[in-house]
Amino acid sequence: MVDQAAAAAVHVFRDERAAVLATLIRYVGDFQVAEDAVQDAFEAALATWRRDGIPNNPGAWITVTARRRAIDRLRRDQSISDRAERLAALLRLNQQEPPGMGEESAISDDRLRLIFTCCHPALDMPARVALTLRTLGGLTTGEIARAFLVAEPTMGKRIVRAKRKIADAHIPYRVPASRELPDRLRGVLSVVYLIFNEGYSAGEGDRLVRAELCDEAIRLGRLVCELMPDDAEARGLLALMLLNDARRAARVDGHGRYAALQHQDRSRWDWDRIHEGLRALQRAVRLERPGRYQLQAAIAASHIQAPENWGRLAELYGALTRLDSSPVVALNHAAAVGFAFGARAGLDLLEPLLSDAALARYQPLHATHAELLSRTGDPTGAVRAYERAIVLSTNAVERAELERRLETLRVG
Repeated sequence: MVDQAAAAAVHVFRDERAAVLATLIRYVGDFQVAEDAVQDAFEAALATWRRDGIPNNPGAWITVTARRRAIDRLRRDQSISDRAERLAALLRLNQQEPPGMGEESAISDDRLRLIFTCCHPALDMPARVALTLRTLGGLTTGEIARAFLVAEPTMGKRIVRAKRKIADAHIPYRVPASRELPDRLRGVLSVVYLIFNEGYSAGEGDRLVRAELCDEAIRLGRLVCELMPDDAEARGLLALMLLNDARRAARVDGHGRYAALQHQDRSRWDWDRIHEGLRALQRAVRLERPGRYQLQAAIAASHIQAPENWGRLAELYGALTRLDSSPVVALNHAAAVGFAFGARAGLDLLEPLLSDAALARYQPLHATHAELLSRTGDPTGAVRAYERAIVLSTNAVERAELERRLETLRVG
């Protein structure tokens, strides 16, 4: 028999948790107290809804209960310096009706405050990622630890340190001022994209994709677009993630082996997600504020719509290098040029990257080098490059594909 109360609680937890938590943090002034109060409310929901039935407005029920649990915790916690003031504010709030339509803008502002606080540049990137997944995503510490292949106590300490840093450094719980907003929003988008990339191209382990991280990043991307609908790069990032993730199921074949784009079974692509991604890209372009995420989304769209048009892909990557001078972009540009205009042209662009000591252990560089050398008719050099890439590969699926290509080259 389906536990309807548990199912309803899980649904509300996913949809309402971030908004309830964000508002509570503003009133309580303490991440941990607010988070504990929200958790108390969901535990109470399970017990109460099983006994009394699911309320007509589960979200409002959770909101009111979380406030009451926060009040209880503030009354017990003698360590919070302005406890009386925060208690008074919460008590006043608790006497009001549950949130109505007139409070939507305030709730949106609270969620934005939470996003910008979790992604504050005073925190290091691992802490931003962990705190964002914990507070906005609602993932447990264990789930985050497993996704990033670290011990749960290690991840727990990381999250605790992040919360302590926010308190000790007096990081403001606010939406940045207009002059700060562009840089700070770029930081938020970087966190979301890092979460997605860790899921989409799992650096370690025996899975090529960690779907839970891809799904969470896309959910966060949708939230940022909902709260900042006129930001072109937020929509560009959402489009990029949707278009890449739409091919998730086809990236390995029925035997669990890596499937390159040209060999993927297109019937296994998620075409609803592709169409959503294309719409997001169109909306971003109409805002007429081009950026690197929009260009990357255009590249992803071209891979789907015209996968053999390497000239177009080389052109897009060339435009991207003018906005993003990172080695990863330069590597992809070199590969596209090599496929479009001949392997030797690609190797000419690759040469400076091969002499960069900082990239010596970057596996995709050596894999691309091997592919281009193979195309120029230099099997000896290609074998050495593949061997180097295999040594550096920490993902079992990718390593197996590189070993297959190496063996094909040796016997061919």
